[in-house]
Amino acid sequence: MDLEDRDFEHSPLSGSFSRDGETVDVEIDRYAGTQDPWQLVVIDLLPGGCTAWTETFATDQEVYSAFAAMVEADGMASFTGVVPPVQH
Repeated sequence: MDLEDRDFEHSPLSGSFSRDGETVDVEIDRYAGTQDPWQLVVIDLLPGGCTAWTETFATDQEVYSAFAAMVEADGMASFTGVVPPVQH
C-alpha cells in the first residue's frame, strides 16, 4: 500500500486553538492501526500556512505539551506570523 493511500488516526487533542485573537488548527495524528509515533501539524486558518514538526512523539499528550510550550514561550506568532503590538 502506498503511503499516500493510508488512513490516519486523529488524536482527540486535535482541534482549534485560540489565543490573543488568533486561531490555528492543531492536527495530531499517526497512521491508523499502528503504534507509530504521533506527528504535529499546526495550520494557520487565515493565510492558510502550516507548521509541521519534524520531531515525532510517543504519545499524543507529549505532542500537545510541545505545542502548548511553544505558544507559552513564543506566542501565536510562531504559527501565524502575526506579531502582537508592544504594550507599555
